[in-house]
Amino acid sequence: MKLEYKNEKVMKRITKCKSGLSLVTVLLCFILQSNAQEVLSLEDCRRLAIENNKKLKIADEEVKASQAQKAEAFTKYLPGIDAMGVYLRNQKEINLLADDAHLPVGSMGSDGKFTFRPDQLTIGLDGQYVPKDYALLPKEAMSVDERNMGIVQVGLTQPIYMGGKIRAYNQIAGLAEQLAKSKRSQELQSVILSTDEAYWQIISLVNRKKLADKYVETLRKFVHDVELMHTTGVATKADVLSVRVKLNEGEMVQTKVDNGLCLSRMLLNQICGLPTDTIVMLKEEVVDTDVEEVPTESLEQVYSRRPEVASLQLAADIYKKKEKIALSEYLPTIALTANYLSSTPSFFDGVSTKFDGMWSVGVGIKAPIFHWGASRKSLRGAKAQTNAMNYKLQEAKEQIELQVNQSEFKMKEVTKKLAMARKNLERAEENLKFANLGFKEGTIPVLNVLEAQTAWLTANSELIDTRIEARLCKVYLEKAYGILEF
Repeated sequence: MKLEYKNEKVMKRITKCKSGLSLVTVLLCFILQSNAQEVLSLEDCRRLAIENNKKLKIADEEVKASQAQKAEAFTKYLPGIDAMGVYLRNQKEINLLADDAHLPVGSMGSDGKFTFRPDQLTIGLDGQYVPKDYALLPKEAMSVDERNMGIVQVGLTQPIYMGGKIRAYNQIAGLAEQLAKSKRSQELQSVILSTDEAYWQIISLVNRKKLADKYVETLRKFVHDVELMHTTGVATKADVLSVRVKLNEGEMVQTKVDNGLCLSRMLLNQICGLPTDTIVMLKEEVVDTDVEEVPTESLEQVYSRRPEVASLQLAADIYKKKEKIALSEYLPTIALTANYLSSTPSFFDGVSTKFDGMWSVGVGIKAPIFHWGASRKSLRGAKAQTNAMNYKLQEAKEQIELQVNQSEFKMKEVTKKLAMARKNLERAEENLKFANLGFKEGTIPVLNVLEAQTAWLTANSELIDTRIEARLCKVYLEKAYGILEF
């Protein structure tokens, strides 16, 4: 009953909300709720960047293409069946006789030879015996109408031995698939790195903005105090001008920070696939926590994890397989064939205009004998490409070793810088505290207070930069170790 009573009260209030002011209020509340700023963490930004990055999508498609090529390479082991159909319209028909033929009439002797009996012979004009009777063989009987000709063939080819070429192609296809996945992993690390850099750049500028706002607010209050002191004759006009100059400088810094923050947000939005005018709140806006230590990795572990090393190693293996393909050109190839051929006109049982055909089975062998050294030159070129890729692999390992050493050194250096920055800030805060106290007591001039405020601003800025640098150094070290993953 109470719930129904409350629902009735709500409906009555909604019904009464018919005035223009009430409707505007409702619309404004709806707009404010729809434009509420979204809060994103570093993991959220990474996820959005991975989902919307075009290069990663291209890499995914390349992986799919390599998988299709691997499946296509396996079909080379299987027999292939092909069909062919041909229709020809010829100008002339085939005539085996130019004219009608007259064949002499004789008989078969007891010895099985064709001979003539005396009653089958007569004396010719030259006095020689010639056959008395002839059989007519007309020209039309020996004519074949091939003006309309059709051929249908169905053939099967099963490779038996190709010199190891098919096996090498399948191995190359498998390595190409692994290479595409390795390149995709390398691109993924690049996307994560660029996302982290843009993310922490915004965090740095957000903290700088807070610092600049606080600094400007302090200077404005200080200007007000110095102007009051000037009216009472305690401070000089030069003191007032000095404080105002510092205030202008602080406002200029504030403007630069605002502009940099706006551009940095646009960059992060572009990386995450968001509209460039979107304003999102970042979760880690306070960076006063320490950076987690990254466990040290051995070079062998680094080499096994780095996708660049894996890509070059796979490429070297692919070129090694290409050497086998080049070597296969020296070897013979053997294939089994089976065909069925049908044609019209056909000649299998006389001359017929109907389709008639036959099947055939055979084994073909092809062996190279002399090609002006083409196979040898091809093998030499494949070996040179393999050696070149091995040199690239060695160079990449040397560069990775240098990158790991530099990242480890920078991580140690930034740890020391962070401790020093904290001490400097403590001293700057203490110095500013005594400067303000001395200024109130009239023992410290305005310039000394301004110097203390500038030192405090510098110390805070250095601490913010060092904290951001520490987080980026951690990311760079993880990338150098090959463990930067989402």
